[in-house]
Amino acid sequence: MAKEQVLLMSDIDKRFGGVHALDHVTFEVLKGEVHVLMGENGAGKSTLMKILDGLYTADSGKVFIDGEEVHITSPLQARDLGVAMIHQELSMCENMTIAENIFRGEEMGKYGMVDFKKMYADAQKILDDMNLKLNAHTIVKTLSIAQKQMVEIAGAVSHNAKIVIMDEPTSSLTEVEIKELFKIVRDLKAKDTGIIYISHRMNETFVIGDRVTVMRDGQYIDTLNVAETNEDAIIELMVGRAITEVYEGERAEGGEVVLKVEHFTNEKLKDCSFELRKGEILGFSGLVGAGRTELMRAVFALDKVEPGAKMTLFGKEVHFKRVQDAIDAGIGMVPEDRRGAGLVLGHSVATNLTIAVLKKFIKGIRVDKKKEREIVEEYRHKLSIKTTGPDQVCGDLSGGNQQKVVISKWLAAEPKILIMDEPTRGIDVGAKHEIYQLMRRLASEGVSIIFISSDLPEIINMSSRVVVMHEGHIAKVLDGAEEEFTQTKIMRYATGQGQES
Repeated sequence: MAKEQVLLMSDIDKRFGGVHALDHVTFEVLKGEVHVLMGENGAGKSTLMKILDGLYTADSGKVFIDGEEVHITSPLQARDLGVAMIHQELSMCENMTIAENIFRGEEMGKYGMVDFKKMYADAQKILDDMNLKLNAHTIVKTLSIAQKQMVEIAGAVSHNAKIVIMDEPTSSLTEVEIKELFKIVRDLKAKDTGIIYISHRMNETFVIGDRVTVMRDGQYIDTLNVAETNEDAIIELMVGRAITEVYEGERAEGGEVVLKVEHFTNEKLKDCSFELRKGEILGFSGLVGAGRTELMRAVFALDKVEPGAKMTLFGKEVHFKRVQDAIDAGIGMVPEDRRGAGLVLGHSVATNLTIAVLKKFIKGIRVDKKKEREIVEEYRHKLSIKTTGPDQVCGDLSGGNQQKVVISKWLAAEPKILIMDEPTRGIDVGAKHEIYQLMRRLASEGVSIIFISSDLPEIINMSSRVVVMHEGHIAKVLDGAEEEFTQTKIMRYATGQGQES
């Protein structure tokens, strides 16, 4: 028996100034299906979903839910109509509790009073049902990005939505957490919920998807049954040409030690020591909360460490008191949270891209605008950043293009050591390939890269060596020259099963 249609977006058109973001797109979702929406950054996926969620208004076209035409003008109205959207860039109230975030906007009970006891009990039940080891009273700002993502999903589940939109839901989740998420998705399917699943991770399409729709340059391209297609066919539709996502090149051997970190300890780290060699890609793997990002924050002078810690850079012991000291010493850092820590969203692409290299074109009070534009154009071209121009506001770019601006900012600074924390999070398949090539090239030119990723295939295929962390401690350093990297081996150390004493 054919499934009923829960959503139809018919002939949707949207322009932003001179940019034709959506060109008469038609898209449908059936009850109880996972409909994967794919396309490169800037293809129009998020714009289409923001129209469904009431954040944008279409210039033309119609939206039908359960066969009835609806006019969605706000996210609150969308929620009332049964639409729940989990955004790639989280939108939570950081100083509120998990329970308050889950039931945000519907806290009032009888007589306009808040029944806190019931609210916290209901929230805790949702968390427990989702197998999330979280306390409903916890303040959201203390959570990791992955935990916040799961809380957003819990909020959508709590509303018994007819349509749930998941925009890159696994971008900051570990393999274990992804399995938990997929269980939730299957539970929603069983309740006849229609799920729109936006992801750049091709393998997820074949694990969880029923159908896949591909968009390109704001246009609808095709819809395929997942069981009747393959990765190459989808990629060709996405980019308009045949392309295979391959981790090209040999592992970088690495030369002399350029960075030596010894006995880094703080409230998140436990006596961490490692070495980084010239021209290598040193992978850092581990479950979310293992301390990978925290260790790099300490190296980059964002966080303090306890007495007894020692760091040697290019053969000399260094003591960074501030981030600028690390930058001046030749270290750059692409952060995991590009919006919160990597960009000034209200400023232009040009401003964001050159903010770390102002001394290259500012002499006293004189600004060499020509030199500034040369730098901007060089990296816009190198990383294929899709913008309307250098003056476009960064907040208006797609997530992947924002990430490219962050990476470009640090490349412009010509670092000797580059820390890259989840650099392909939210990046489409074509751009990932470009980032991998860029990393290989930088390593071949002698740049030493510290590469943090929750994507095990990335870690395995890109790294010279892999540092595996578990609960703030370095559990194992796997050397690609001596032993084979496998997901099983990495996960054994990441979960503490093979931790060295």
